[in-house]
Amino acid sequence: MPAELLPDCELASRLFRELATRTGGSQGITRMSYGEGEQVAHDLLRQEGEQLGLEVETDAACNMYLTLRGKTAEGRIIIGSHLDSVPCGGNFDGAAGVLCGISVLSGIVSAGLQPPRHLTVMAIRAEESTWFPASYIGSRAAFGLLTSEELDTVRRIPDRTKLDEAIESSGGNVERLRAGEAYLDPAQIGLFIEPHIEQGPRLIMEGCPIGVVSGIRGSFRHRSATCLGSYAHSGTTPRPARSDAVQATSALVMSMEQVWDEAEKEGEDLSITFGKIATDPSTHAFSKIAGRVEFSLDIRSRSTRTLDRVAAKFYDLTGAIADRYSVSFDLGPKTGSDPANMDSVVISALQSACNAECVPRVTVPCGAGHDAAVFAQVGVPTGMILIRNEHGSHNPDEAMEMEDFAKAARIMTRICMDPPA
Repeated sequence: MPAELLPDCELASRLFRELATRTGGSQGITRMSYGEGEQVAHDLLRQEGEQLGLEVETDAACNMYLTLRGKTAEGRIIIGSHLDSVPCGGNFDGAAGVLCGISVLSGIVSAGLQPPRHLTVMAIRAEESTWFPASYIGSRAAFGLLTSEELDTVRRIPDRTKLDEAIESSGGNVERLRAGEAYLDPAQIGLFIEPHIEQGPRLIMEGCPIGVVSGIRGSFRHRSATCLGSYAHSGTTPRPARSDAVQATSALVMSMEQVWDEAEKEGEDLSITFGKIATDPSTHAFSKIAGRVEFSLDIRSRSTRTLDRVAAKFYDLTGAIADRYSVSFDLGPKTGSDPANMDSVVISALQSACNAECVPRVTVPCGAGHDAAVFAQVGVPTGMILIRNEHGSHNPDEAMEMEDFAKAARIMTRICMDPPA
């Protein structure tokens, strides 16, 4: 790789600052899917792409593509991630991958070089499923995989806007999405790589700046479940007569904890999270037995077999606990995503690029969901690198160092200028 070819990390630093200023507040960053903050980020990136002379296109779901033409369109390379965030999140989750891509393309343009293949930075819409009850909305829509049922779902916070209306208001074309029209053809993509901050502590613990991802967990979810019992007086209702929704929900949580323990003893990859548990503030009281508890469940694993087995165990437990505590469970819709393995050739290429740049790295599985999973599942050779980041993610305290970002950008530059066969 030419010595004068370096990614434009100054550009990335400026864009990070602008994103923080324009989409941040006293409680972190909020870039709502198909909302104002996400649109600010897309408009900012479009402006930079046009100034660099890149070709700028959008698809029916408002995903944006910034392309630097290479010597051939065959087997084009896409660097992509998302620009939305969770409510009150951090500035680097998702955005680091997109800005890594634009810094690579800006560096190549500044050096006056032409890459061997077309290079595209893809700014993906609506990756965070906090807003709408569907995974990977933007990337799946790009391949024509978004269903009409999903387009009819509503945004849970801060309003009840339907997904199709939100897409239309952002300039998309829902009719084309409902028809299953695909913008991307897997056969025309030679490589997709998603740079992303690490969302856990492993790279920090190991003192390593870069992780090369081996695979991405799939998930099994009930986002809006309810346990229904009976409200009653806390002092006068004997235990056999109670239908206590709190006790029943607690029993379910601890029973699933035991399922997790057993799976770990068998060497299975698994995580189980009850992310929301709440009684109804309009009817609960310290002297009442709770008759209603709302909760969510998020089960993740790299193994489809494990997901299926644990889901079956969960349903068995809800039935048994409902009988034991005289309650009922309304679990609501089930959602989820399939596990995805990264391409072995791409993994090797990323490892070699790290070595060539003298950047320490570890090869790790990824517990969080990412758009890279969609590309892998449709047959695109896919890879992913993680950038060291302190304090995890989905919180305002994300702390990626620009020195580590620059290492990831150099690795991506090397891949783009000398892609794997």
